[in-house]
Amino acid sequence: MSPYAAEDAAGFVESMRRLKALSGMTYRELEEQAGRNGDVLARSTLADVLRRDRLPRPDVLAAFVRACGDGQRVGDWLEARERIAEGSAGQGGGPSAPAPAPAASPPAPHDGHEEVSAVGRESEDAAARTPRPRRRLLLALAAVGLLLVAGIGVRAWQSGAEDTRDDAPVARGEAQAPVDGWVTVRPAGRTDLCLTDGRDRRGAYGSAVAVRLPCAGAPVPRTYLEPAGAGLYRIQWHHPELGKGCLTVMDTGPVKGMLEPRDDCAGATLFRPEAVPDQAGAYRFRTVPGGRCVGSADDSVAEGVEAVQEPCADSPDQYFEVRPD
Repeated sequence: MSPYAAEDAAGFVESMRRLKALSGMTYRELEEQAGRNGDVLARSTLADVLRRDRLPRPDVLAAFVRACGDGQRVGDWLEARERIAEGSAGQGGGPSAPAPAPAASPPAPHDGHEEVSAVGRESEDAAARTPRPRRRLLLALAAVGLLLVAGIGVRAWQSGAEDTRDDAPVARGEAQAPVDGWVTVRPAGRTDLCLTDGRDRRGAYGSAVAVRLPCAGAPVPRTYLEPAGAGLYRIQWHHPELGKGCLTVMDTGPVKGMLEPRDDCAGATLFRPEAVPDQAGAYRFRTVPGGRCVGSADDSVAEGVEAVQEPCADSPDQYFEVRPD
């Protein structure tokens, strides 16, 4: 299912309906799958999106695509949505706006910014039917409200407000990773090493697992830190021959607890970066679900040691630096 065939909002939503049909999942199942992915996707919101011919919010779209199992192409869906949104804005309408009014009654001037919710769209429709002086008052109040919301969001980000949507929330004052995108993940105190493609030391497993190896000698694969919503991230590895895989905690087998790159990024382990107190620039990666942390089996930061999921502790083997690559 490709989102690029759509030329307008109606066609885009129709592509979303087809993707849902291909997933074979109900609204409730999609909501539950999104929760397992670390996203928030209320079934009532999704039903409303698929019932209308308006572009969904980017966060709703990303959560929906991941829940349907097409997580590897979230970027494609978002790019297609942006293309249609920009085309709509160029014609004088917003990406989520209704169809343009007849020429005799042109739409109100548009500032090019996207409406952020169905509530905002309904408020705009109501304002269009309101006498002009009152409409100016409503627009002024709306602007003040947006500034207040933006201020609250900035303060929440700065304070690292507590998130309680999983079993092991981040404590107040802890922050998200300093960067996302292309990065290197390095053990704090041994920044000559990177968390990268390797093999377990016992030779018990034939496939790659995450190992601490010299950064200079291990340029492949590249690491991509992908935001997954709610302060969670996927750790992607991009190999020039094997393609993309997402680090996932092994729950069975001879290397149980180690991290393996798997093709199924939609079902991959999610990680919540947590700032380490009194360790500037250091982070722990808490796994979700489970609430454990990435460390090493023998509490070592030495070269060649495998990364494992273990109980969180104030231990140097669980401290990492995240640097832009």
